[in-house]
Amino acid sequence: MSAPRLLRSVFSTGAGTLVSRVLGLMRDVVIASVFGAGASADTFFVAFRIPNFFRRLFGEGAFSHAFVPVLSEYRVSKSEEEVRDLVGHVAGTLGAVLLAVTAAGIVAAPVLVYVFASGFAADPGQAALTGSLLRLTFPYLLFISLTAFAGGILNTWGRFGIPAITPSLLNVALIAAAIGLAPRFEEPVTALAWGVLAGGAAQLAFQLPFLWRIRMLVRPRLRRAHEGVRRIVGLIIPAVLGVSVAQVNLLVDTQFASYLVTGSISWLYYSDRLMEFPLGVFGIALATVALPSLAARHAEGDTRGFHATLDWALRLVLVIAVPAALGLGLLGVPMVATVFQYGEFGAHAVRMSALSLSAYASGLVAFVAVKVLAAGFHSRQEMRTPVRIAVVAMVANVVLNILLVGPLAHAGLALASSLAAWLNAALLLRSLRSGGVWRAAPGWTRLLAQVGFAAVVLTLVLTWLHGPDADWTGGGGIERVAMLAGLVAAGVITWFGALAVSGVRPRDLLRPADGSTTPAV
Repeated sequence: MSAPRLLRSVFSTGAGTLVSRVLGLMRDVVIASVFGAGASADTFFVAFRIPNFFRRLFGEGAFSHAFVPVLSEYRVSKSEEEVRDLVGHVAGTLGAVLLAVTAAGIVAAPVLVYVFASGFAADPGQAALTGSLLRLTFPYLLFISLTAFAGGILNTWGRFGIPAITPSLLNVALIAAAIGLAPRFEEPVTALAWGVLAGGAAQLAFQLPFLWRIRMLVRPRLRRAHEGVRRIVGLIIPAVLGVSVAQVNLLVDTQFASYLVTGSISWLYYSDRLMEFPLGVFGIALATVALPSLAARHAEGDTRGFHATLDWALRLVLVIAVPAALGLGLLGVPMVATVFQYGEFGAHAVRMSALSLSAYASGLVAFVAVKVLAAGFHSRQEMRTPVRIAVVAMVANVVLNILLVGPLAHAGLALASSLAAWLNAALLLRSLRSGGVWRAAPGWTRLLAQVGFAAVVLTLVLTWLHGPDADWTGGGGIERVAMLAGLVAAGVITWFGALAVSGVRPRDLLRPADGSTTPAV
């Protein structure tokens, strides 16, 4: 796949993800307005985060990175019937495992609450409510993991837009639950748990017709001896740690935050949601598109095309993630106030969430880079090295949490995650270079200087235009939206204008990444 076609796929995936993320922000605005950042919101976020963690193990995280390369290889070298046979057996095996894990999670809900938020034990009522919500949200794991399985197949066939927009259904379900169902429950936050369950089922149902169109909606089968299933199982076990570092770090943060003042979990959640917006729209979109392309190059033995595709993806990471990180870090209060300061979400919650948002923003480039760098390993079915690096990063995150939580409270937890992400990215990059998997094409030194110049200019402009925080926490909603839109527009114009002045040309990012010519800036 050439760079222009890859870029179109990234934009297609990003557009679908953008719709989902916008709805996700609307969802969070509604939840913040209805439930604020207090004990009730903390309870739901823990109950939702636990199945989301396990989703990374069985869904779009480790499973997809083990499944897509094998599926891509089958599609290149096997008949259609053999590919359908693989899909059927993977569906049967995955479904059986998910049913068992879901049943165990429902039974062990109180234990899981203690494992992931032991600070709740000081309030038996909050712990009991979290366990009740978790019994409703845990089956989401079954639906969303099968949805990710279907999405992996669609991505391998180049249908990137459908999986990208599918999460919108969850956001719609949660918005409807918060507005329409919450007033009907004695414990209003219970409505959100039902919304999670309904949203998960809707996402899976939405993708099934698209599988049927590409002839991959097959009957699940269960046979342990299937060669493809054995290979995927062998890959997924080490991939669990390699792909799930960010989620593990978030759960470690939750554990520490459960011992801090009430609201700390919610502040981290809302700031993480804003940070996830650019990460999802661009970072995950780029990694999603790059993985099957890199896997196909590896299966075809196209080493030159593999190197060029990975190099092209890393250049885009630098050009897009740096301004996003600066924007989030410099405009924390304006963004949090504009998006969330309504109803029960007050000025204090804005300031606290903005602190952790700035800390998360310092690691955004690394978070995005890890997605792409990990695809460089997983597309080659190489899992051991990312696992070793993941273990180092997780240990570093725990140590940093201990060191930073005292002086910086919840913001220290976010900063620890960012620093661990930088360590993770640096070690992955070093391993790819030393192993000859990535060869830097000419022009990297110049590109780094150009991006550095643009970053300085953008920082000066945003700092000058920002204005006092009180203008943001004290203004009206419409006024804040207009002011933030102006800041974002000024930032975009400044960034790309500074890049143009420094000599970066848009066509340089569209050069073929198939190895026929070397991308250069």
